[in-house]
Amino acid sequence: MTALSDAALARYREHGYYAPIRVMSDAEVGNIRRKLEAHEAAHGALKGSMRHKSHLLFTWLDGLIRHPAILDAVEGVIGPNILCWSSTFFIKEARDPGFVSWHQDSTYWGLDPADIVTAWVALSESTAENGAMRVIPDTQKLEQVAHRDTFDANNLLTRGQEIAVEVDESKAVMLSLQPGEMSLHHVRLIHGSDPNPSAKRRIGFAIRYLPTHVRQVVGTRDSATLVRGVDNFGNFEPEYQPAHDLADAALAFHAQIMGDQQKVLMRNTQAGAMR
Repeated sequence: MTALSDAALARYREHGYYAPIRVMSDAEVGNIRRKLEAHEAAHGALKGSMRHKSHLLFTWLDGLIRHPAILDAVEGVIGPNILCWSSTFFIKEARDPGFVSWHQDSTYWGLDPADIVTAWVALSESTAENGAMRVIPDTQKLEQVAHRDTFDANNLLTRGQEIAVEVDESKAVMLSLQPGEMSLHHVRLIHGSDPNPSAKRRIGFAIRYLPTHVRQVVGTRDSATLVRGVDNFGNFEPEYQPAHDLADAALAFHAQIMGDQQKVLMRNTQAGAMR
C-alpha cells in the first residue's frame, strides 16, 4: 500500500488538495509518455472527444486509471469502492496560449454528493515555467459557485467556464509536479492554470474518481469504470476495457459514451461538440 499518511489526509480535508504524491517511477511515466507521443506522431494530437475518457480507447491509459499507487492514495480520501467517472488530457504545447480559467470541477458534472476527487497525474514537468495548476486553498468548503461560459478558443475547459465572481489570486498556491507525481484536489476546489510560454510541453492527465454511492442527477444515462472494490449501488452503467489500442469495439463504445456525457456537460447551451 502507498496510502496517504494521516497528516496528508488531514491536509487534504482542511485545504482541499494535497501534492506532490509520487505514484510512478521514471521508467513507468516515460513509457506512458512514449506511447502517447507515438500515437500523436502516427495520428495527430488528441482533440475533441478523444481527449476525454481516453482510458476507454488505450490499454496503457486503462492501466493508468487502475494504477495501485494512485488508487491507494485515492482510497484514503473516498474509501475502498472506487469508480473512475472520467479522464481528460490537459496538454499545453511549447509557447501555447492555452489556459484553464478559475473554476470548480463540479460545475456541470451533475454528480451528487460532492464526494469526488481529481487525480492530476503529471506525464511531464508541470512547473511555474510551463503553466502548472494553481489552487485557492480552502475553497472546497464553498457550495457550488456561479460560473459563466466563455467558449474561449484557448480555454482547455469544455465550455470555457470561469468563476463569475472575483477570485483572490494572492491566495493561490502553485502545484509543481515532476513526471510521475500527482496532485489530488476536491471537486469544489477553485483552481486554474496559465498559458505555457516555455519551450517545454506540459502534459497532464486528470482522472476523476468517485465512491460508488455518488449519483448522476441531471442526466438520464451515465457510465463509469469500477477500478477498485465492489459496486453495490449500480448508479452508473459499467464501462468496458479496450481489447487493444483503438479497437473498433472500443471506438464505437467510446463514441456512445461520449455522446451520453456530452448531453450532461453541454446541457442548456447551443454549443457544438466537446473540445
